[in-house]
Amino acid sequence: MISGSEWNKKGATLSDKTAKKEFDLTQNVIFDAIKAGKLQYKQNHIHGNPYLRLLRHEVESFVKEKGNIA
Repeated sequence: MISGSEWNKKGATLSDKTAKKEFDLTQNVIFDAIKAGKLQYKQNHIHGNPYLRLLRHEVESFVKEKGNIA
């Protein structure tokens, strides 16, 4: 489990929407990775719109493991 301070470091997190754009992921792939314990998340919202905050290093590791980037 990641310490709470990592969630607060600048640049350490990204939204599920950003992860989809940057890493060419789908929402279903993100949900499956969360269910499999590969990604941690925190629910958040901005202007009443919900989104998931993900840890950038976990997303990067997940994508590398899946073979989506070199």
